[in-house]
Amino acid sequence: MRVSLKDVAAHAGVSIKTVSNVVNNYQHVTPAMRERVQRSIDALGYRPNLAARHLRKGRTGIIALALPELGNPYFAELAAAVIDAAAEQDYIVLLDHTGGRREQEVLVSQGFRARVIDGLILSPIELETEDLRDRADVPLVLIGERDYDLPYDHIAIDNVDAARAAVRHLVGLGRREIAFIGDRRGRSEPAQLRVRGWREELAAAGLAADEGLVAATDGWGHADGAAAMSRLLDAGRRPDAVFAYNDPMAIGAMRVLHERGLRVPEDIAVVGFDDVIEGRFGAVTLTSVSPDKEAIGRLAVESVLARLGGTAPEPRRIRAEYRLVERESTLGRRGA
Repeated sequence: MRVSLKDVAAHAGVSIKTVSNVVNNYQHVTPAMRERVQRSIDALGYRPNLAARHLRKGRTGIIALALPELGNPYFAELAAAVIDAAAEQDYIVLLDHTGGRREQEVLVSQGFRARVIDGLILSPIELETEDLRDRADVPLVLIGERDYDLPYDHIAIDNVDAARAAVRHLVGLGRREIAFIGDRRGRSEPAQLRVRGWREELAAAGLAADEGLVAATDGWGHADGAAAMSRLLDAGRRPDAVFAYNDPMAIGAMRVLHERGLRVPEDIAVVGFDDVIEGRFGAVTLTSVSPDKEAIGRLAVESVLARLGGTAPEPRRIRAEYRLVERESTLGRRGA
């Protein structure tokens, strides 16, 4: 049998309005009264009807999160961060997979689910600026590296700066022939930003950016990293370090190095990007740029709800924090 506010009020000997104030966490309730009502809530096993609460406000209680690659561990961890942050605000998350395809990103961004969601968090890959003009649907918050000169909140780390930190680490270890694997064939702003950071930091260190050490790929998975590493080695190139677009590519590259009899990091040091969990448990743990995924998820949810509640300031470009986590793939076992 479902327990109602009326049941809790009768059990606690207070008014239904008082119970409602406690359930909705209103501030103007004394600690003693809050404790009294909470004891009755716990005793009766009352659970608030969140759907009804949202509907009374003309909302659904659902936020959509649209991601390009659900199989990528980074996006899985980011989705978990968004879901946790939304749950704290009594919202649930509807997960959508775009595959990084423009037509699917357009479909999502133009509100084909507008009747069932209150807001949208979107990580676009191929979406163009004109695709986002003149939207009149639910609040939209962008995450990820693609930048648009449009009035939407955008949350991301500084990819150029983060890439420079990765290369700076390698240069500081005495590495001079540093390859980049993961430049994308065709347009890809995320890859362009990280290659730009690679070039800028090499220049700052007085080193030439050897474009022959840049390996382009069609995708960003383990197999793509392995294939890119194989192409470099088969072409007679033997860098002393590799900076990979992301961790799966770095792990794929390290597998090829192992198969070719090359040691990590003694022969070739490797740095990844995103700090996903599998990089922490390999035979050689992976040095990686670690974005603050929890902060990105929390800021995205807060931004959507602020827009929904009409309390948000002007659209913002929000920089989330990152750090470089140094492990065995660059420092060796003793250094790590």
